[in-house]
Amino acid sequence: MPGACFHCGEPIGGGVPLLATIGTQSHPVCCIGCRAAVEWIDGLGLADYYRLREVTGERAAPADDYAEWDRPRLARRHVRELGADRAEATVLVEGMRCAACAWLIERALARRDGVHEATVSPLVQRVRIVFDPSRVRLPALLATLARLGYRPHPLEGDRIDALRTGERRAALKRLVVAGFGAMQAMMYAVALYAGAFDGIDPAVRAFLRWMGMLVATPVVLYAARPFFAGAVREWRARRLSMDTPVALAIGAIYTGSVVATVFGGAEVYFDSVCMFVFLLLLGRYVELRARQRAGEVADALVRLQPATAERCTEGACETIGVHELEPGQVVRVGAGATFPVDGVLRGARCRVDESLLTGESAACLREVGDEVVAGSVALDGPVEVEVRRVGPATVLSALARMVERAAAARPRIARLADAAAARFVVRVLAATGVVALTWAAIDPTRAFASAVAVLVISCPCAFALAAPSALTRAVGVLARRGVMVVDADALEAFAGVDRIVFDKTGTLTEPAIDVASLRVARGSREGALALAAALEQASTHPYARALRDAARGLALPAIADVRETGGGVLGRFDGHTLRLGRPDFALVDGDGDALVLADDAGEIARFPIVERVRAGAREAIDALQAAGVACEIVSGDHAERVQRVAVALGVAEWRARATPEAKLAHLASLRTRGDAVAAVGDGVNDAPALGGADVAITLGEGAALAQAASGIVLAGSDLGGIVDARGVARSMLAVVRRNLRWTFAYNLLAIPLAALGLVPPWLAAIGMSASSLVVVANTFAIGRTRAAARPAPPAAASVPLARVQAA
Repeated sequence: MPGACFHCGEPIGGGVPLLATIGTQSHPVCCIGCRAAVEWIDGLGLADYYRLREVTGERAAPADDYAEWDRPRLARRHVRELGADRAEATVLVEGMRCAACAWLIERALARRDGVHEATVSPLVQRVRIVFDPSRVRLPALLATLARLGYRPHPLEGDRIDALRTGERRAALKRLVVAGFGAMQAMMYAVALYAGAFDGIDPAVRAFLRWMGMLVATPVVLYAARPFFAGAVREWRARRLSMDTPVALAIGAIYTGSVVATVFGGAEVYFDSVCMFVFLLLLGRYVELRARQRAGEVADALVRLQPATAERCTEGACETIGVHELEPGQVVRVGAGATFPVDGVLRGARCRVDESLLTGESAACLREVGDEVVAGSVALDGPVEVEVRRVGPATVLSALARMVERAAAARPRIARLADAAAARFVVRVLAATGVVALTWAAIDPTRAFASAVAVLVISCPCAFALAAPSALTRAVGVLARRGVMVVDADALEAFAGVDRIVFDKTGTLTEPAIDVASLRVARGSREGALALAAALEQASTHPYARALRDAARGLALPAIADVRETGGGVLGRFDGHTLRLGRPDFALVDGDGDALVLADDAGEIARFPIVERVRAGAREAIDALQAAGVACEIVSGDHAERVQRVAVALGVAEWRARATPEAKLAHLASLRTRGDAVAAVGDGVNDAPALGGADVAITLGEGAALAQAASGIVLAGSDLGGIVDARGVARSMLAVVRRNLRWTFAYNLLAIPLAALGLVPPWLAAIGMSASSLVVVANTFAIGRTRAAARPAPPAAASVPLARVQAA
């Protein structure tokens, strides 16, 4: 017999339907694919999905259309290797509509062998999967989504835009329907109000009521549907939030008015219910636009990387997909075009705009041999770039992932606000019942209107919006300034930090090669520099960057079998093994602090290292100390070197010769005595200390392990981002507190007035919507001005020091 499919909701044709069994119950389905999906979900022990979902799913998509994702070149576009047994992929998912969908996807993927982590963000319709590629391939995981009825798509700018546009259009259509309904219902209501004073024929009054019901019905059944769906979702999940009182108010007003229209009654409130829905939808639309604007920061990072590139081979150029590029190939980038890959500039120097990556508006001059990153814009051109990293391995992709993780997280402050909103809803529902019973005993004619007014005028949404809206705004503001918030709780903690512990080498200082003192044992100075820079071409170590800077403009030879070890780097050139690093690593017997390049025959060159204070470090520390934040340096370097840097930066407290264990123990002692501590570092040996601080901050050019332990990452090398982050964090907390105080004061004043019958439902709707809009509007104060005391940094000051170990 005809009906609807239990899984996807599509019509079932005539004849005997297919049946899918869950437990002891059978349900009709439309096809073999949906039956397989239902029984597979039940076999995983996830049948609660059908109880929790707010809408039916979609027909199961074919599960064999994802083999192309496993092609090496295409996989490089979507998959990032995290280690020997870990890879990461983020995909857009079509058909994800509610929390039940997220619940099902997370649990289904988590049960797959080889999946380490599955994180679902239903608001932006994305799924992040961390998996072991040796145990499970990405196409198999995508087929899992397809079997559930969800269609995965590549994370690309055009698809993101389509999903955002669809969400915005759906909200706007509901808002327009509610707006027209409110205007028309108000016209009929005005005539009824006038008739109450001047007299009106009963037939005309009945006609006006029926017309009011006619225009209010689509408003309630279509425009207000998200409120009812949200309330049902809350009841199924056994959790109360703002949708419950809103849905009860809309349903009560509409039902009471329909009864009064059909059977006769004193009052109808069709104008009030239409106005109520319109004002609420208006508030939600403003909130949606604010949320999308904040989310556009991460989306803008995704859109920055072009889909195609011009690959140059033997003097000819061809346009190909970026995912087809291989390291070592050469691409051409025209003036005003965006770099599609991370690579090294060849042929000519050019000015580069990296403002969307680092937050710095000034153009950067890049010389031949300098590294350029995907997403930055070539202001001069055309130029040629040798490919180093493509797709998820680029700096741009790493920044986008950081923003996505922070936006998807539920920080402690937001969880507390949700809990407060749930408790508030319970109290409002209890107060509504008390008001209705009290007025029923005093004046039954006023019981309904007063109870509805209490439901309407209360504003749990302001409680629920206070923290998430402020956090979203803060994360977006900092991302535009080149500060990436990886851990959403880090901002709240950073606002209360009263002490910052800095690493020295690579954080407050940066090394440079003293070219004038370079000692060459064999060959030429230029040849030795070129060999050393070629060995360190792919390294992120501060000394590697110093060598590349010193060799700028030189032609670098091709080095084979390059690999890094604990003491330095090895490679093969012209049949010999090259070693670059500490003297005791590069030579059989060696001492001293300089960087040594050697081969099988012995020393080739010795590169003296000088250390210079990082540009802008003094200004950042001065600004922090002026704001009452104590700053100190804890380093593994020699005492005289640490002291010299501390004096140059105006830091009174410093520690030298600190091992990673000693750094961690020092941070623990500071926290034990009551200090709220932030740690700033960049090296691998900083990771333990970063993990032991209340807030961990690292530089974007630092080691990956240090970044993994951090809550905040500076995309560039400007330490002024720390000043910005603290200012925005404190502003965020101030806005959250102001929003909560406003919400508390509003409800404390408004609910008693509504309970006394002094507020009609339409005025209560205005009050509730205005309260939510005030909360959203307050968040725009975050980041309106940049932190004070951030002048343009002067040129870095050189501090002549011998080579030291990265501290």
